[in-house]
Amino acid sequence: MILFEKIRWKNFLSTGNQYTEIELDSNSTTLIVGTNGAGKSTVLDALTFSLFNKPFRKISKGQLINTVNEKDCRVEVEFSIAETQWKVVRGIKPNLFEIHRNGICMDQFSAVNDQQKWLEQNVIKMNYKSFTQIVILGSSSFVPFMQLTATNRRDVIEDLLDIKIFSSMNSLIKDKMRGLREEIRTLELKKESLNDKVKMQTEFITELEQQGKNRIQENNTKINNLFGESDNYVKINEDLENSVHDLTKEQEKVTGATEKLRKLGTIKGTLSNKVATITKKHKFFEENTVCPTCKQEIEELIRLNNIGDAQDKIKELQSGYQELEEAIKKEEEREHHFTKLSKEITTLTHGISKNNTHISGCQRQIRDLESEIQKLTEQLANRNTEHENLESFKDNLGQTYEALASKKDTINYHDFSYSLLKDGGVKSKIIKKYLPLINQQVNRYLQMMDFYINFTLDEEFNETVQSPIHDNFSYASFSEGEKMRIDLALLFTWREVARYKNSVNTNLLIMDEVFDSSLDGFGTEEFLKIIRFVIKDANVFVISHKTGMDDRFGNVLKFEKIKGFSRLGS
Repeated sequence: MILFEKIRWKNFLSTGNQYTEIELDSNSTTLIVGTNGAGKSTVLDALTFSLFNKPFRKISKGQLINTVNEKDCRVEVEFSIAETQWKVVRGIKPNLFEIHRNGICMDQFSAVNDQQKWLEQNVIKMNYKSFTQIVILGSSSFVPFMQLTATNRRDVIEDLLDIKIFSSMNSLIKDKMRGLREEIRTLELKKESLNDKVKMQTEFITELEQQGKNRIQENNTKINNLFGESDNYVKINEDLENSVHDLTKEQEKVTGATEKLRKLGTIKGTLSNKVATITKKHKFFEENTVCPTCKQEIEELIRLNNIGDAQDKIKELQSGYQELEEAIKKEEEREHHFTKLSKEITTLTHGISKNNTHISGCQRQIRDLESEIQKLTEQLANRNTEHENLESFKDNLGQTYEALASKKDTINYHDFSYSLLKDGGVKSKIIKKYLPLINQQVNRYLQMMDFYINFTLDEEFNETVQSPIHDNFSYASFSEGEKMRIDLALLFTWREVARYKNSVNTNLLIMDEVFDSSLDGFGTEEFLKIIRFVIKDANVFVISHKTGMDDRFGNVLKFEKIKGFSRLGS
């Protein structure tokens, strides 16, 4: 149970720089009176502002600060839960939000919004809507339960029955399911990717093996062709070498012809000189009988002998010269044949060298092809890496299938839990269990206020109204005074349920101007009896400008306005 003990404020709305303080647990019934504008309803705005950071009435946050002082707006509320003392402090200019636990200000562990959420969920265990349905019944900005939307009605009931946890759990499960669906989508994509990888790797290995085998076969064919080509060049070279051998032997036969020609040329020159000399001598003796030099007459016998000797020698030399010419001609023929043979041998040798180059090229290609075959054979024999990659893909794929199945099982489990925790599940069963009690209490309080109708709420919190006078009535069909009685009956019922459940039970009940317009005299009396004798363990505050009721309350607080500032009278 939340036991509200004290609230105080300053520079809040029309209140000045002096604190206004109200004890919230000192009297069972308290009447707050004052003229219009005196500030008697300020306690409502101060209470909701301190706890929920929003006033009860439709006032902007900037309008809450006193327009004269314009700073140091501050509201403090003190309450206890079990043995723990709490104080919430909220201020404007400067902005302030403090939560005190047993006199110690708690660390501001997060943003203001997160702190507010923590305060509502872990301490007060009520949001603004539920608080205003259980603690406050107002006349201005208050929205009665029956005028709330279906969603907001459910929020109030869930707070009362302490089943909000199911909504929180449902929200958590929803978030988990959202995360699981994302994980499943990721795993599905991974599964498809791995399936593609397994397929591609399998095809790659098959293609690799086939290409390797085809390449080896192609290389072996090329090697065989190169061996055949090489053998052909070898055979050609053998024939060429035989020819060179034969030509070399034949050349040996005419070796030295050039040297002989040189020698014969020398001899020829000598003979030619001798012939020329003898011919000159013969001509001299033929033409001269007297010596041209000494002018002596040449003896005829000497002259004839010389002429004869010269002729004999010329004949002899001419015969030798002819033989020499024949010898030279023979040697020239031998020399020409030697040159021809040399050219043929050179040609044949070049052919052999060229063929040897071809043979070397073939052998080099054969070695390269054999090396490639060896590598391909080794690759085919040692393709473990690719097979290991394939097995790794398959293992990963298997793990992905397992993870996917596990995630799908989990999401099915969460989906089942989600169906149980949503509005139509466990919560509906709990609400259905308490609906008879709720309807019973509502009608009990209505009868106490002399309002004899049968008012029932269904599981969707829609009302059915039966009366002796009218059938098929609804909340909207009643007058404002009758609506107020229904609102009061619901308020008292919510508090009774809260007290029974000990969920959002509190000692505080504040009602603003419930007597001033909507309740007639008889209804007022019945209402006063209810809050005096029926509402137990409560501190009831009634705000009114109606006079003549002071003696019916245990305590009276009078607000007045002095020099523009609201203050609590003594």
